[in-house]
Amino acid sequence: MTSADGASRLRRQLGTGDAVVVGVSSMLGAGVFAALAPAAAAAGAGLLVGLAVAAVVAACNATSSAQLAVQHPSSGGTYLFGRRQLGPWWGYVAGWGFVVGKTASCAAMALTAAAYAVPGPWQRPAAAVLVVALAALGYRGVTRTARAARVLLAVVLLALALVVVSAAAGRGGASGAASPLDGLLAPGDGGWRGVLQAAGILFFAFAGYARVTTLAEEVRAPERTIPRAVLLALAAVLVVYGVVAVAALGALGPAALASAAAPLEQVVGAGPWPGAGALVRLGAVAACCGALLALLAGISRTALAMAREGDLPRWLAAVHPRHGVPHHAEVAVAAVVAVAVLLGDLREVIGFSSFGVLVYYLVANLSALTQTREHRIAPRAVAVLGAVGCAVLALSLPTSSVVTGSGVLVAGVALRLVLRRRAGRSA
Repeated sequence: MTSADGASRLRRQLGTGDAVVVGVSSMLGAGVFAALAPAAAAAGAGLLVGLAVAAVVAACNATSSAQLAVQHPSSGGTYLFGRRQLGPWWGYVAGWGFVVGKTASCAAMALTAAAYAVPGPWQRPAAAVLVVALAALGYRGVTRTARAARVLLAVVLLALALVVVSAAAGRGGASGAASPLDGLLAPGDGGWRGVLQAAGILFFAFAGYARVTTLAEEVRAPERTIPRAVLLALAAVLVVYGVVAVAALGALGPAALASAAAPLEQVVGAGPWPGAGALVRLGAVAACCGALLALLAGISRTALAMAREGDLPRWLAAVHPRHGVPHHAEVAVAAVVAVAVLLGDLREVIGFSSFGVLVYYLVANLSALTQTREHRIAPRAVAVLGAVGCAVLALSLPTSSVVTGSGVLVAGVALRLVLRRRAGRSA
């Protein structure tokens, strides 16, 4: 499919249901199985407060992203929004942070899935094979990605339901058990800084709704589908996260949850059916695969948009004539991730990924502030709250994450300056 200016365009094949599934499967990735422990370590008994703060910031970001995607229904997400509403540099900073941070996240998710599924010596090769297999699936078309996401999401939801039921059954057998919410709606031992750190960690797990906006060029009737899909996906995941967090806190308590290597598996192990922990491991692998599948699609679409503007090699802007996907970008992203999982353990970059995601949404909210009345679906105050929330959570992350994230963003700016100077073009 070709536009008037000769640029290859993607095909509009996704309906509301498909878009919601992509968003939910992105958010219910490795985060729900792993993020609760570090969040509890930061906030202690204030974990649920951190979850509420993350949800408010995510809702503001989702609203800003949805209304921007309606006005600009093309691939690229906030990279595109920032370019068109604020200028090329703003878009580039958002796109660079997204591509680098989320590529690292892909490697971390692949390694996490392999750690659950295979013995130690084979984890890295297995992770690389998983990346190649999921990239091959996405190469065949976005509708195949959505169908695979449905299957993986069903497995994840079954595993999470087992966790909640097991926690409830375990507490039901304990005489005089206190409510799991007792003392959990206060800041906790970590104080408000701990709550904000927990919110930053948990926000990373919420951030998958961006996949819907990065797929905007492939969604039917985007002016209706995108706002519905983004808000429905966020609402569904908030309910799931809240229920699972209460179940985990009620079963283990804040201290034990904070120290748990596999918190949800430990919840089931403490319940009446400890042997069902294998099903939780299966759910964790499915969650990692679903999030990885959606992330590969989102990164490749952002790379496509950046290549169209000359901020990445234009070779990445090619669209497959049969499958209607950015196949060069998908192959390139998969190759980088596969090499990354073979060379090193990237799970420690989660802090940088959180920083990059928050910068990405900061640009989204600032872009939404410039929209005229006819393009807004919410008051400007929502974008203001989202921008302030992103800045506060980003600066509340561990110092090492802030320093590393800032350094990578500065390196990206330097790279663009060099590329623009060589091309003889102004920024």
